[in-house]
Amino acid sequence: MSGDIVAVWEVALSDGVYRIEFEHGTTTGKRVIYINGKEVFRKDWMFKLVGKEPFSVGSTEVKAAISIEAVTGLSYEYTLEVNGKSLQTFRDNRSRTTKTWLMKLDGVDTRVVLEKDTMDVWCNGQKMETMGEFADDGTETHFTVGDHDCCIKAISSGKKRKGIVHVLLVDGTRASAQAE
Repeated sequence: MSGDIVAVWEVALSDGVYRIEFEHGTTTGKRVIYINGKEVFRKDWMFKLVGKEPFSVGSTEVKAAISIEAVTGLSYEYTLEVNGKSLQTFRDNRSRTTKTWLMKLDGVDTRVVLEKDTMDVWCNGQKMETMGEFADDGTETHFTVGDHDCCIKAISSGKKRKGIVHVLLVDGTRASAQAE
C-alpha cells in the first residue's frame, strides 16, 4: 500500500469486522480499495476525481460504496455507505438487529453474533448449525463451538420498551455482550 490512503473505516458484519481503506490519487484520480489489507478494487487513471465506487464486503457480499466529493479546491470528502445507508445509520440498525458477544474460549478470541431477525448465529466468521426449541421462559438456540455447548436464550424482559433479552450461555455460564 502506498501513502495515498485518505480514509479508513471499520465495519462489523456477522461474519467478522472488516477494515476498509481507501487510496485516492488527487492528481491521477487513482482509486484503490483495500479490505483487511487486501486490494479488492483498483482504477489507476481517471479524469473524473469525484464520484462513487461500489464494492462488496464479507462472505455474504454486503453492498458498499465509497463516495468522493469535492469540498473546496483540491480537498475531498470521503463517505462510506453500507447497504445503501450511511455507515452510522448502518451501525445503528445493526445494533438493533444483532447481538454480539466477545470472549476467550480455549485461549482463542471468539466472536459470536446473533442476527435477531433470522436467528442465524455466526462464530468467528462461520455460520453455525443451530437447533432451536421453545422453553418455559422463551426460546433457546443451541449450537457448539469446539467442545463447548452454547445456548442463546431469548427471554421477555417483562418491560414493553426493552422487549426480548438475548443471553448467551457457554457450558451453562453466562457470557457478557459487547457493543461494536
